[in-house]
Amino acid sequence: MPQRGKFITFEGLDGCGKSTQIQKLATALRARNLPVTLTREPGGTSTGEKIRNLLLDTGTRGLVSHAELSLMFAARTQHIEEVIRPALAQSQVVLCDRFTDSTEAYQGGGRQLGSKLILELHRILCGNLWPDLTILMDSDVAASIERARRRNNLRSEKGAAGDPDENRFERENRAFFERVRKAYLAIAAREPQRVVVVNARGTPQETHEQILAIVRPDKLV
Repeated sequence: MPQRGKFITFEGLDGCGKSTQIQKLATALRARNLPVTLTREPGGTSTGEKIRNLLLDTGTRGLVSHAELSLMFAARTQHIEEVIRPALAQSQVVLCDRFTDSTEAYQGGGRQLGSKLILELHRILCGNLWPDLTILMDSDVAASIERARRRNNLRSEKGAAGDPDENRFERENRAFFERVRKAYLAIAAREPQRVVVVNARGTPQETHEQILAIVRPDKLV
């Protein structure tokens, strides 16, 4: 039987630099001839991307918290069965931009739904699949929000045909994101064997070097 692959997730506030760092790590791993599946949540599948458009579009601002939570798990369940489990079965290193920790932080913390419901839904719907390692990129709340809003505004100004509107969460207030960060840090304190906090306030290269020291690509061979 082939050895099971490794499941590594990236977490943090919008605008913390996750997308940059997950791409950098994928490049580093592929340079060592490691098979990598790069994916994201919500999304990762055709169905998941449609749900992502609904969840992140500012036109869906009336979505109630429990409906939002249900859609997150609908996308995740499809993602696990269609992408994550098959890739792990093929000994791939799966790098995923967000997973259930995001739901616990944003819906559990930000929306104040609590952790118990999220963890129970994960157990039931996701077969209790957890990452082998989670990189939590901790950043300044105000700076992260500003960066995320600037990024999305720039995307909107370019007005590329078909570009999705992904501004819904960025329109939340500072208190919302403070709750999200607090929830993330609580997860890291609860599961230090899985979640490693990385200071994402430095340059992208400094952050990348921290991540390489944690992941140790040579140990994944």
